[in-house]
Amino acid sequence: MSATSFEQPQATILAEETKHRSELSQSWRRFRANRMAVVGLIVVALLVLMAIFAPYIAPYDPITDIFRGMRGVGPSPEHPFGFDHLGRDLLSRVIYGSRVALLVGIIATIISLLIGVTVGAISGFFGGWPDSILSRIVDTLMAFPLIALLIVLAAVLGPSLPTTIFVIGITVWARYARVVRADVMSLRSRDFITAATASGVKNSRIIWRHIIPNIMGPVIVLASLGIGSIIILEAALSFLGVGVRPPTPSWGGILADGRAYIIRYPHIAFFPGIMIVITVLAFNFVGDGLRDALDPHDRE
Repeated sequence: MSATSFEQPQATILAEETKHRSELSQSWRRFRANRMAVVGLIVVALLVLMAIFAPYIAPYDPITDIFRGMRGVGPSPEHPFGFDHLGRDLLSRVIYGSRVALLVGIIATIISLLIGVTVGAISGFFGGWPDSILSRIVDTLMAFPLIALLIVLAAVLGPSLPTTIFVIGITVWARYARVVRADVMSLRSRDFITAATASGVKNSRIIWRHIIPNIMGPVIVLASLGIGSIIILEAALSFLGVGVRPPTPSWGGILADGRAYIIRYPHIAFFPGIMIVITVLAFNFVGDGLRDALDPHDRE
């Protein structure tokens, strides 16, 4: 075989890598053009660092360090967030609460993505009776009141951090399945899918190697926007007493603690509430930026 025959595949691979890098650079440039998205990304990065290094950042232990006579005392230079209803440092509890929020938000999103993408891909690619059955399941799940379903499942399985992650992950996947199904149905009639099928490539390989990579853009955007919603769901479950159990600090649990003292000690509910708002807005800004960056109709 001549040297030219070796050079042609290498040139093709090099051209594909150059095109891929060019698309990534264009997407990053579009993302940077959205200032709010960059701000959101910085805030998310700071939240992740705060959650990882919580033991080194928090000035006190959020569970065992109780200051006698400081029950409900407001913010001060030594304790910027004040104390909770038991005399624990509220700043330390809010810092540790970021761990729960991000763990639930990210892991539950991954679980729901795996289920939703799998169901949507199977439903959209095969059609027929698998599509009918799976579509009815998705429609039923989306029609059911989500918070009511979460409360029932959490109450049955028992409130805990793993339970909260599990019940949210297995109940919010329907929206991913619907988006993936629609995209797969539009892709399965494309020429490269037809050629792969005619070549005898297995259906599973076509789905995971050819179809899934081409639909991940909208899925990533939806997932980044969905993390904020999941954080709100976790806070709601903890607030209602069926999420993360005390004394583990979570933003929703701290809100529940401050509910009975909202008039006398409003700072107990204010600080975790503002952290939820900031976190959800940050993820939403990142999602908006990713939507602009990955939108194929906006590419140059």
